[in-house]
Amino acid sequence: MKRKEKLKIGVIGFGRMGQKYGKEIINHPLLELVYICDKSAKAREIAFQTFPGVEIIDNEDRIFADREIDIVGLFTLADSRPEQIRKAIKTGKHVLAEKPVAEDIRTEWELLNEVEQSNLMVAVNLFNRNAWYHKTIIDFIRSGEICDLAIVRIAHMTPGHMPQEGHAPEGPAFHDCGMHYVDVARWYAGSDYATYHAQGIRMWSYADPWWLQVHGTFQNGVVFDITQGFVYGHLAKDLTHNCYVDVIGTKGIARMTHDFKKATVDMHGVHTTITKTDDFNDKKIDVLVDVFVKSVLSGTNKGFPTMRDSVIASDVAWKMLEDATKNALPCIGQLEDMDEIIARRSTLQNGYGLPLSILKY
Repeated sequence: MKRKEKLKIGVIGFGRMGQKYGKEIINHPLLELVYICDKSAKAREIAFQTFPGVEIIDNEDRIFADREIDIVGLFTLADSRPEQIRKAIKTGKHVLAEKPVAEDIRTEWELLNEVEQSNLMVAVNLFNRNAWYHKTIIDFIRSGEICDLAIVRIAHMTPGHMPQEGHAPEGPAFHDCGMHYVDVARWYAGSDYATYHAQGIRMWSYADPWWLQVHGTFQNGVVFDITQGFVYGHLAKDLTHNCYVDVIGTKGIARMTHDFKKATVDMHGVHTTITKTDDFNDKKIDVLVDVFVKSVLSGTNKGFPTMRDSVIASDVAWKMLEDATKNALPCIGQLEDMDEIIARRSTLQNGYGLPLSILKY
């Protein structure tokens, strides 16, 4: 069979993430963007204006029925993905998807089994695995500069995505966002989780905890703590955040901070000290798309995040949320506070995790 010069792709879902993917796909020299599908007339109009020459449709089955399509991009919400992934398996198309791959963990494990029995490649956007700063720190750990890895600490707190702004199928904040950090801690440790204890808080007295901290151990004895919450000063005059990774070994340390524009790694080993600052690069979609395309063309995973890693992270994040509910969930604030925050976010032109319904076109 003659090797293709370009792979053809159809995109399903043209919201915030679909638009980000579209810009990277259209510029990739080994990809041809053939279709963009969305049920929203507004989204289709944006797609038509942004990507002239691409066929804009409202029926996803046209993508699956087209034998020329090699890859489908699934950038809808989690409750849509199981059926779409099964259609991709049935029609022999590789999949590039957002996480999680389903709205409940039982379905995720079932889907994983079906995918792994097929000969298709499925990449899930665990964006931390595409980040230069995490790869740099992991290489530093593996070099022996900090000696034995002992402690992994991660925090991600921003005035970000609020309840009622969509994403409901993805779950509360610690699952929708926090599963990224559940995954990256496991990646650093090189081991699966063994024990954990979680504590959450029902900010604004909302039903689900929108801030959660969990600590525990991995099977290899490494200790961790993860803090995640979209509760960090939504109504402050000037918005800010607190995000970091802090890795502690028996003889050295490595850490990372960022401002969503630049990331800095600061590594203090037994033989060398290295500080490096470079672009943060948001969701690293350009990296993911490039690695996935090259993997499909070669028939070998060149380093894209796998569906198995995504399902494990989703499973553990759900279990940590469940553990938090057993340890009392204090209520602080009133629902009116949340309404005030959402009202403010509706007027923001720039902010943290603004949903599509708030973005101005």
